[in-house]
Amino acid sequence: MTVKSSISLTDEQDAFVRALVEEGRYASVSAVLQQGLELLRLKTEGENLELEALRKLLKKRRRGEFVSGPEMKRRIDAMADRKRRARGV
Repeated sequence: MTVKSSISLTDEQDAFVRALVEEGRYASVSAVLQQGLELLRLKTEGENLELEALRKLLKKRRRGEFVSGPEMKRRIDAMADRKRRARGV
């Protein structure tokens, strides 16, 4: 189904869209705007998936072991020492 809609573009946006059509990259102004909206939809869906994954990770981490700042520094220093020894530094 196709829905007709009236939109407003800045002069720069209009010039850009019309140039794309004139170059033959798109069949019409509508085709350019449809492609732009499809890209925006895909970007938004991807951001939503990333946000949900981050929320799940944070929830999992909150249920895990709490490590204090000094303890974390000790662990990182110990890991760095092991890696230095393994590389002979």
